[in-house]
Amino acid sequence: MITSTQNDKVKLVYGLQNRPRARRKERKIVLEGTRLIHDALNQSYQPDFVLYQPEKVDYQLIAQLQAINATLIPVNDEVMRYVSDTQVPQGIVAVFPMPMPKIPQKPRRVLILDSIREPGNMGTILRTAAAAGRDVIILTPDCVDPYNPKVLRSGMGAHFRVPILEAQWFEIKQYCESLEIYLATGNGDLRYDQVDWAIPHAVIIGNEAHGAGTYADEVATRRIFIPMAAQTESLNAAVAAGVILFEAAKLL
Repeated sequence: MITSTQNDKVKLVYGLQNRPRARRKERKIVLEGTRLIHDALNQSYQPDFVLYQPEKVDYQLIAQLQAINATLIPVNDEVMRYVSDTQVPQGIVAVFPMPMPKIPQKPRRVLILDSIREPGNMGTILRTAAAAGRDVIILTPDCVDPYNPKVLRSGMGAHFRVPILEAQWFEIKQYCESLEIYLATGNGDLRYDQVDWAIPHAVIIGNEAHGAGTYADEVATRRIFIPMAAQTESLNAAVAAGVILFEAAKLL
């Protein structure tokens, strides 16, 4: 059992939890809790190693991990609290390779997120996009790290079900050149429920406070809006994404 926070594996987990640069360098992420680890296993991802607290852990999950010969390392309460990103640790964290899903070459249903910076919003949008059948999600450079622990938790396994790319705007433009590109904005000229969602397309959702930026406006081919009652300025980015993406998903 590991009882020291100075253990190399413990220090690695702590670094991955707290430093985006460490995640990029190692190409690894940390999943915390039974639900997220279970989702990753169900998508055939295998952990590098698992730290668990024997008195708290779900032993059905431990059995599932033992069945794939995962490296299981018991730790004490002090170590688990040190590596956990939550106020009440669930008793298990696992280090996984960063997801590398296959990128569709001819996408039909793309979501582009422009400067989404709030982790909870990002995770909720990723989860919504996965549920609504998006082929791929593209993040612009100013977005929050998609592998931030809070994003992973609120994403509820979306990272393992839909490809997530980080790209520059010129790359996004090239990748989406054959698509109709709809920018969600408060001053659009086309209602979201009047769009022909059957055609291959991309949807751009902008920053929570300021909307989409200049590059998004230049790339967009149409601007769509969600009708709202008087004196309502805007919707939360995650709410707007849900309304639009599930309207498009009616054709699935």
